[in-house]
Amino acid sequence: MAKSDPLYTVLKLAKEAEEQAALRLKAAQFEHQKRANQLQSLQDYRLDYMRQLSAQQGQQIRADYYQQFHRFVQQVDGAITQQLAVVADARQQQQYRQQHWMEKQQKRKAVELLLEKKAQQQQQRENKQEQKMIDEFASQQFFRKKSG
Repeated sequence: MAKSDPLYTVLKLAKEAEEQAALRLKAAQFEHQKRANQLQSLQDYRLDYMRQLSAQQGQQIRADYYQQFHRFVQQVDGAITQQLAVVADARQQQQYRQQHWMEKQQKRKAVELLLEKKAQQQQQRENKQEQKMIDEFASQQFFRKKSG
């Protein structure tokens, strides 16, 4: 099949769109992972801070220190809540990018399939033409021998 077929241009554009979608997906995956790691760091930080308080159990703790500690834990909890939302948004963006990439991949595959079918049809036409020429040549040979 001739490379001048407009479907080759469509295929080229479909491949480029798929590549761009793949790059965007990779960026979204990276972003989600980064946000999830930040969340994990906050949760680990909170856990460490709570362990510090547990280690001081049984000891006398000043009321102002305990209040300060409690306020700080509330701030960390607020940051965790915000980060949970950020992670959820990043996850949603990643899923959207995944779907978008899959759609672009399907489109490219459909164009490739169409080109493959066209190539097969062209090959069949060429095979029929060749067989017709062979049959015609054989029949001419047969009549020549018969008449000669």
